[in-house]
Amino acid sequence: MLLSICIPTYNRVDSLNDCLNSIFIADKNQNGFEYEICISDNGSEENTDKIVDAYKSKLKIKYNKNEKNLGFALNALKTVSMSEGEYIWMIGNDDLLMPNSLNKLNKMFKENKDVEYFFINSFHLHSDFIKKFNRPFDTANLPINNLESISKIKESKKVKFWEIIDPEVSWDFLIGIFLSIFKRDKWEKYKSILNSDEIKDSRYWSNTDNTLIHPKIMCSAFKDSPAFICAEPLSVNLEGEREWGDLYEFIEIVRLPELLDFYRSEGMSLKRYLLCKNYALRNFSNYLIKIILGGEKKGLNYINFKRHIFNNLLFPNVYFSLIRSTVNKIFKNVKN
Repeated sequence: MLLSICIPTYNRVDSLNDCLNSIFIADKNQNGFEYEICISDNGSEENTDKIVDAYKSKLKIKYNKNEKNLGFALNALKTVSMSEGEYIWMIGNDDLLMPNSLNKLNKMFKENKDVEYFFINSFHLHSDFIKKFNRPFDTANLPINNLESISKIKESKKVKFWEIIDPEVSWDFLIGIFLSIFKRDKWEKYKSILNSDEIKDSRYWSNTDNTLIHPKIMCSAFKDSPAFICAEPLSVNLEGEREWGDLYEFIEIVRLPELLDFYRSEGMSLKRYLLCKNYALRNFSNYLIKIILGGEKKGLNYINFKRHIFNNLLFPNVYFSLIRSTVNKIFKNVKN
């Protein structure tokens, strides 16, 4: 088995239906590529079983249903533990595969047998577009010419792992699970780096170990491995369906900088760390104000003053962010 597509899912059965249909369409366009789909349902209140059953005759699917919601981390780890593929591609139930993605992956794996980590570019699209169509959504209806990709890299190339941690490659520094394909055996070997108590916390984004499991494990496992950037988007990630949308500002100015701190501890160069972290703090002051005003709903209860505020004060963007936000508001008011 070459690839396992791992899908941790919770509710959003319409999205899961669209996701599986996109894989089915990609499957019809490929020839001889061995892969499986591993789905773990995190105690959904919606009828996930019905959607999965509809595709079991069309696709090779393994399915697990937890008795209760274990939180993202444990459910994501479960999908990988179910898998047998040489490579893992973890995607959300609100992600779509491009129609030619499996053929592209098959070719990419054959041409890069020494590579253990692949960065896979992705288009982003608001879910409101999908809702205009009958479900399950047919990826033939994607507005390809109007889609923007996450990465602006134009040419696929083999690189060192740390070269992927770059805002030109991915502004979120690999937080998006759909951006990575990696060797399963290395993942299993290094997953013990996660705090076994922290990953049991089922609250959204309450700590780094229960939500940043994939970049933390991948960094530890593949930091010395050859990597590959696939510049062509092979998936579409949808905005507008995520339950943690209210925490967006918190994720950007708290969890992203924390992730970069971890990367630095694992060997990322000081120069790359400083450049990336300053970039991650480009909205720091204005987003911090939003978090304070929004309270717990915005993640204020997870903020540690010393670690998340004081330790970041040496970065220029902490101050430029407020200036930039103020200027933008002035120009917006003048324009109106």
